[in-house]
Amino acid sequence: MSLQPKGLPPVPEQTGKTARAAFPKGSLPMRVRDHLAGVFADEPFAAAFGVRGAPGYSPGVLALVTVLQFAEDLTDRQAAAMAVRAIDWKYAIGAELTDTGFDHTVLPRFRARLAVHGLEREVFDRLLAHCRDTGLVAAGGKQRTDSTHVISAVRDLNCTELAGESVRAALEALAVAAPAWLAGVIDVPEFAHRYGERVNGWTMPSSKTKRDRLAQIFGTDALALLRAVHAPASPPWLREIEAVELLRQVTVQTYYVHTNTRGREVVSKREADTDGVPPGSTRPASPYDPDARWAAKGDDLFWLGYKVHLTETCHTLPEAEAEAEARAVLPPNLITDVATTDATVPDVNATAPIQQRLNDHGLRPGEHLLDSGYPSAGLIHAAARQGTTMVTPALLDHSPQARAADGFDKSAFSIDWKARQARCPEGRTSRGWYPVSQHGRDAIVVDFAKADCRSCPSRPRCTTGRRVNRMLTLQPRELHETLAAARTAQRTDSFKTRYALRAGVEGTINQALDVTGMRRARYRGLPKVRLQHAFSATAVNIVRLDAYWSGHPLDRNRTSRLTRLSHQLTG
Repeated sequence: MSLQPKGLPPVPEQTGKTARAAFPKGSLPMRVRDHLAGVFADEPFAAAFGVRGAPGYSPGVLALVTVLQFAEDLTDRQAAAMAVRAIDWKYAIGAELTDTGFDHTVLPRFRARLAVHGLEREVFDRLLAHCRDTGLVAAGGKQRTDSTHVISAVRDLNCTELAGESVRAALEALAVAAPAWLAGVIDVPEFAHRYGERVNGWTMPSSKTKRDRLAQIFGTDALALLRAVHAPASPPWLREIEAVELLRQVTVQTYYVHTNTRGREVVSKREADTDGVPPGSTRPASPYDPDARWAAKGDDLFWLGYKVHLTETCHTLPEAEAEAEARAVLPPNLITDVATTDATVPDVNATAPIQQRLNDHGLRPGEHLLDSGYPSAGLIHAAARQGTTMVTPALLDHSPQARAADGFDKSAFSIDWKARQARCPEGRTSRGWYPVSQHGRDAIVVDFAKADCRSCPSRPRCTTGRRVNRMLTLQPRELHETLAAARTAQRTDSFKTRYALRAGVEGTINQALDVTGMRRARYRGLPKVRLQHAFSATAVNIVRLDAYWSGHPLDRNRTSRLTRLSHQLTG
C-alpha cells in the first residue's frame, strides 16, 4: 500500500446536518473532530507506508478510529461496525452517510505497521504537543507517577506445560516454514499424536511419577528437535525462527543433560533449589509471548505480563480559595507520559527515562510526586540539578541498627568529609577511609579501630556482627547529603501535605482500567502492548478533554448532592 497524505477528510454536508440533529449538544467523537482534527494527520505515519502501490486507508482516520475504539473499549469488529452505523463516528472521520466502512482486519494491520516502525506513541505525542501549545499542560508544574500490573494475553503455564507447549509451538512453526525438512527428521505421526492438541488441553497426570516422566519426554523431544535444527546439514535459517529460539531458551532453563553411571545420556528436569534456574527477567514464560514475565509484588500479587507507568499533571487550589472555586472549571489533569516494561523491571529503573521524555516534550515538572519505589539518592540529586524536586519518600535505612529501637544507624555518625573521617556517638574517630566501587557504583568504606570498638560500652547497640569493629558504607558526599536531607524532610508535616497530592494518580489508573481495559493486554509482545497503552492513555486524555470542553469536567472538587444540600441549609 502507498500513502497519499490527505488528513481527515472534510465532514460531508449531509453527515454534518444529520449528526447535529441527532446530537444537538454534540458527543465525544464530534467534539474530538471539532477540536483535534489537526492531531490526526497522515504525514507523521509516512514512514510506515510505501510510496508505490494502491492507496491505503488514511492512517489519520484509522488512528482516530483506534482512539475512539479504546475510549469505548471496543473490539476491532465493534469499532469497524461503529464506523458504519454510528452517525457521530461518521462525523468524526468525515464519512458519507452511505459509506460502508472498512473490514475489521484493517485495524490490526494498521497497528502492526505502527509497532514495526516504532510509531506506537505518535498519536499520544501529537495530542500532548497540541495540549502544550494550547496551554493545557506546561513545564514547571506538578506531576505524579504510579504504576500498575498488566496481565498478558497468553495462558499461564507451569514448567512442564511450558516445556511441552514450546515443543508444540516450534513444531507448528517448522511445519509451515519447512514441512519437507521436518518430515525427514522426526516421526510425524508420533509427534502429531503427542503435540496435536494444546498441552494444557488435557488433564495432567495426577501421579508425580507420571508427571516427571511426561516432563522427561518433553525434554527429550525438545533436545532431539533442537539437535536436528542445529545439525550441519540443516538450513541455517531454521535457527532464526522465533519459536525455535524460544524452544532453545525454555529447554536450557528447564532441563540439564548429564551422563549416568552406565554412560547413558539422561535429560533431567531442573529443580530451582538444587540445580538453579535463570533470573525471572531473562526467563521466557510462554512460547507465544517472548516478552511476558512472571513477577510478584508483596505477598498477595503474582502475575504474568507487564507493568505500565502513568504520569499526569495535577493541580491544587489555595486553601483560602478552595470553597469559592469548588465549582470552577479547572484545566483537566492530563496524562503526560506512558511507559510499559516487562513485569520484572523495578520502578526505580523507570524514573530517569520518564523524566527524560517529559523534558524532551518540554514538560519537565517542577515537582514530581512518586511513591517509594521510584527514588534513589542519585535520581533525587540528578533531578534537582535539572530543576525538578522529587516529592517522594526516600527509602529508609534497613540495617539491623536502624531497625533496632535504640541502635546506632548511619545517621548517628557525624561525617567530616574534608578530614575524611567519621565520628561515632561515643566520640571515637574512624581509623580508615577507603573509596571503593560496589556493583559499578562509587562508595566509601569507613572503619573504626578494633581497640576502640572492643572497649566501647555501646558496642551491643552499634554492631552485633562477628567483626569486632564497626564499618560504614557511605555514598559519595553529594548523594549522602541528598539522601539524608530527603529522609529528614519526609518526617515533616509540610512534606506530608505536599505528598498527599500523589494519591490522586490512583484514580487515573482506575479510570484507565475501567474505560480502556488496560489491566489485560490485548496483544502479544512488548511493542504491541506499548501501543495498546499509548492509545489507552490517549483515550483517557480525550475523555477528560471532552468533559472539559463540555463544561462538565471530571472535577476533583465535585461535591455530593448531600453536601450541597447541607451548604444550602446552613448557608
